[in-house]
Amino acid sequence: MLLQADRPTRQATIPATRLTAEAKRVRGGAEGLLLVDKPAGITSHDVVLLVRRIYGERSIGHLGTLDPFATGLLVLLLGRATRLATFIVTEPKVYEATIRLGVETDTDDCTGAVIREAEAPARAAIDRAIADLTGRISQVPPAYSAKCVDGTRAYDAARRGQPIDLEPVSVEVHEWRVLADRGRELDVRIECGTGTYVRALARDLGRQTGSAAHLSSLRRVRSGNFDIGQAATLDDLKRSPPPLRKLSVVASDE
Repeated sequence: MLLQADRPTRQATIPATRLTAEAKRVRGGAEGLLLVDKPAGITSHDVVLLVRRIYGERSIGHLGTLDPFATGLLVLLLGRATRLATFIVTEPKVYEATIRLGVETDTDDCTGAVIREAEAPARAAIDRAIADLTGRISQVPPAYSAKCVDGTRAYDAARRGQPIDLEPVSVEVHEWRVLADRGRELDVRIECGTGTYVRALARDLGRQTGSAAHLSSLRRVRSGNFDIGQAATLDDLKRSPPPLRKLSVVASDE
């Protein structure tokens, strides 16, 4: 079976035995999928609240949040379609990002305080680090993250000046592509699996080159089947809300 929305860019296969019961329930009532282009400066939850008001639906799930400074694709599931989130949340995501070289921050991004500075690394060192940070890797989440240890969020502990030592997590980085190298700034396109922190990739790139680095911009351009070109802006939602995309299930041999 395949789970898809109308006008998909690519189909993702889901085992029929896992999907059938949920798909039948969702088909029986109102549900839908909405693609939103989140601007910088607001949280993903702010977008959910706006969509809740516009569409009059309280039950809204998403396929991965974005940090407030980040922009790009949010995939929202409304109504009973939220029951299908677990079947598509593991699809790879693609980001376009700018990495600032020579400076590390306590948040691993541009919103944090500078904690270390170094000379910018040579391109050869960058290429070696990228190779090391591709594939199945072990990644320590950022100190300022939503990871929970003994009931405490990592970012709450970090804000109190008592950062938690977070355990490494196994994540999958499918591909890095360098789009531009401006010496102190590196524009990259990264495809990675769910649970990967692009901020941490930037931090580790700096450390592995013997330098320092942080993420200065981040934009999600693809999530699974869905592309940023299909997404509505907040102005679109306020001016003329698009109809929800209907999820459908079709047969597959896989």
